[in-house]
This record gives sequence, C-alpha cells and structure tokens, in this order.
Amino acid sequence: MLEVRDYTLAYDAPQDTITALNAVNLDVRPGETHALVGESGSGKSTLAWAIMRYLPRNAHSLSGRIMLSGEDLLTKTQGQMESLRGRRVAMVFQDPSSSLNPTMRMGDQIAEVLVRHQGLSQEAAWTEGEAALTRTGIARPAEIMRRYPHQASGGEKQRVVIASAFACNPELIIFDEPTTALDILTAQQILDLFLRLRAETGVAALYISHDLGLVSRIADRVSVIHRGKIVESGQAHDVFRAPKDDYTRKLMAAVPKPDDRIAVAEPIKTEPLLSVRGITVRYDTDSWLRRMLGREAESFFGAQNVGFDIRPGELLGLVGASGSGKSTMAQVISGLRDFQGEVHFNGRRFDRRQAFDRAYRREVQIVFQHPDASLNPSQTIGSILSRPLRLYGLVPRSKVADRIRELLEMVLLPAEFASRYPHELSGGQKQRVAIARAFAAEPKLVICDEITAALDVSVQAAVARLLTDLQRKTGAACLFITHDLNLIRQLAHRIAVMQRGRLVDTFDVAQAEEPDRDAYTRALLEAVPLPAEFQGVQGE
Repeated sequence: MLEVRDYTLAYDAPQDTITALNAVNLDVRPGETHALVGESGSGKSTLAWAIMRYLPRNAHSLSGRIMLSGEDLLTKTQGQMESLRGRRVAMVFQDPSSSLNPTMRMGDQIAEVLVRHQGLSQEAAWTEGEAALTRTGIARPAEIMRRYPHQASGGEKQRVVIASAFACNPELIIFDEPTTALDILTAQQILDLFLRLRAETGVAALYISHDLGLVSRIADRVSVIHRGKIVESGQAHDVFRAPKDDYTRKLMAAVPKPDDRIAVAEPIKTEPLLSVRGITVRYDTDSWLRRMLGREAESFFGAQNVGFDIRPGELLGLVGASGSGKSTMAQVISGLRDFQGEVHFNGRRFDRRQAFDRAYRREVQIVFQHPDASLNPSQTIGSILSRPLRLYGLVPRSKVADRIRELLEMVLLPAEFASRYPHELSGGQKQRVAIARAFAAEPKLVICDEITAALDVSVQAAVARLLTDLQRKTGAACLFITHDLNLIRQLAHRIAVMQRGRLVDTFDVAQAEEPDRDAYTRALLEAVPLPAEFQGVQGE
C-alpha cells in the first residue's frame, strides 16, 4: 500500500543543511499496522509530513520515492495532492485541540471531508458524518456533532478526528502520536477504537509513537528510526523479543517497569510536613454571556473533601485520569487556587489562599507540565534561574552567577547554558531548567505536575532519576502528579488516587497489586500492562 524507497530529505538552515531523513526504506501492506518508533527529533513526524507532502519551504526531497498503491506521491502536483489527502490517505494528529478548527462545529468539520471528497450534499454529509462518529463508540454523537471543539473533552475531540480520517475509507491512515495528549484511560479507549476500526475496514496504518509498550500491543511490524535512519525493522514480536540494535535495546530498557525501583530516600517518620483536610474547590460557569442568553449558571467540583498527608522527604504519587482533580490540588497547595478546607504546612495552618505568605511560597515550589509555557522565552536561562535567588534574597548579588552555575550542574546541564534562551534547548533540557528553578528556592516541598508527560521515554527516565537524586540530596518532599502508573510505582513511597474530584484510594507502593484496591485503581493499573518482552531488557 505504501512504499518508501531510499528517501532522503534535508532542511535548509541559516548556516548549514540538516539531513532529517537519510535513505529511509519502509513499507506498509494492506490491512497492516506498521509502527515507526523513535525519540523526538529522530525524523518520525518528518516522514509523515513527507508522505502527506505537508512540508515547509526550506525542506527538500533529495532522493528516493514515496509510492501509494504504485503511484509516486513526489511527482504529484499540489492540486492532485489536495484531492488525494483525506480521500486516499488521511492523518490523525497528536493534539486534537490544534487539529480541529475552533470556529466550526465538529459535525461541520466531519461533513466537510465528505462534501469535498465524496460529493455529498451538506445534509447527506451531516447524516453520514453522524454515522461515522457513532462508529467510534462516542456517547451522544448527535449532540457532539453540534458542539464546538472547546465544548468537548480531549478523548471526544480525538474521536472526531478519527471519524474524519475514516470517513472516506482511505487506503492509508497515518497516526502521529494520537494518544500522547490524552490521559491513560482515554488513551486506552482510543487504542481499542483504533484496533476495532482497523479490523472492520482493513485500512493500512502507519502508527508513529515513542511509546514502545503501546506499540507492542497494536503493531504487526515495527521500524525503529534514529537520527533520520531506520536502524531496525521486522515483525513486532521478533523486534521486541530479540532486539538487534543497541538503540532499540536502549528504548526498551527505558520503558518504566514497576519492579525496577529507582533509589529514593526513606521519608522521615515524624509529623507530616503537609496535611490537607477537607479541600473543596468549586468551578462556576456563570458569565455575562450566559446571563444574556438566558442560560442558568452551572457549577462542578474540581475537588471535593480531599485530604492526604506528605511526610518530610516523602514522594507521594497523585494519579488519576484527566479531570480527576490532580492539577486542581496542585494549584491549591501552591497557592494558585481559592479553596475551602485547611492546609497545614510545617506546623502552620492556612484556611484560604490569601493566607499563604512569602515564606510559604518559597518553601512550596511547583514544576509545570510544559516548560515551553512556564519558561519566559524572552529571558536567558541565567535570568530565569536568578529570579528566585533575587526574589527571596538567597545569595548576595555578587554570588548569583556562581549559584546559577551550581544549579545548572545540579541538573546535569553545562554552565554555558546560562546564556542560552529556552528555544535553544530540547524538551528534556528545558524541563531540567524548570526543576533547577524550583530547587533554587531551597523548598521543603516540590510539586511536579505531569513533568514527564511530554517527554520521550528515555528522557522521562533521566528526568525521574534526576528528581529523586535532588530530593535525596536536599531532603525535600515531593508531590508527583502523573497518570503513568508504571512510572510512579518506580518512584513513590505512597500513591493516592483521584477520580472526579474525590480521593478514592491511598496505599503504600508495595500494596498496588493487592485485591482490596479500589476498582478505579485497578482500571488504571490494567490500562498500562508491561509486555513480558520488556522485562529484563538492558540498554547500552
């Protein structure tokens, strides 16, 4: 169905030409799922864009062919490609929020594909679009068709994108990290949906991912790409059972394994450093626009009567699906969200956000999920790290530069990074800077809100080990928020589970598999099974 032969692509850069793909060979057979795996920057998405002929002007195909059912896509005109996209080859993108038009109802966006490529009337396209959405198993498809993207959850939006991709029964669908932006249970539902629709339609699929555990569950064949080259390819069970390339073994070794505990310091058995009691947060949707339209105000709870403790030096994992209230609790504890209830910290009691003083805000620091959003792009790394030092007067002005060097070395970054800007760093490097900024304030508690979610699996492992090393050296406690049960079982002393704003389970990490776990906890554990082939794999 798809043949990529000796394909090489390069980007023109200001000082040089960068080869992004180097003599790539790959094929996808009818009805097959061929997975393409590798880390960020390996060339996965560049190949997908090359197949779709969606490339920036500074990209040049230097050699090779890309064949769809025997037709060379590189010889097609722009008009021919526009007719082909959506009809014969479709693509499901990583983030449904950015791939859907925010100004159009989602039903209109599905219908648009059918009107353009199948010549249906708007009414017929709407009916067929609703049928396509129904096949995804979504609840209330007719209602979802009338909604705008901002009125739907991440999982609902991704189902709309998938319905659009399958609508014209294309020969090939490219899935570019379709579950990365979703929580673990929603991702499992999307994977089940993908497998069912593929079986029903017989479509060929190129599935791009950095998650080898996920790929092992859905792929017939696997190709591993590293720095623009395919380093290993074969049947999925053969590649994962006996990987030949060192890079493949490195990726497999980096997959989080619950029994492979990362060394963490034992918490101090004393009074809790932090205790939250009866924390309730209510979100109201009242606005002048709703009142003008005559609609009643609505409200829902982001957290409802939540309580837990964290001891000095302890790492508590807080897990749950999107919307469970994890980030709401992070905002409450860090002083960013109004709340009802009590927060006890280091012997002091706080019953409202305004009561948190300067000393509390220094001793409780937060690291956010996306460093691109939390690091000021107009400031150098040195300026970013100097802010807490100057704000809290932690070192004399003459010693700030020395302390910045120490902080960079502490997170295993070279001192010369102080003069760089965030856009000059990789995702993992930027997250290290965000961690250094949090520890610069010499906190007693660090809140990590999904800090590894946007990182490659090998980078996740490095950042997790860095965090536990820093925690052990400084004695700080940590609230680690995540939806990755395998990862948190490597790190945490205890795990707390939230569902729909309520705390439903709390247990020592060694008790995770015990039969008295809450049903929701068991569902989370079952959504991240670790393939047997990954046990005991060692990297370079």
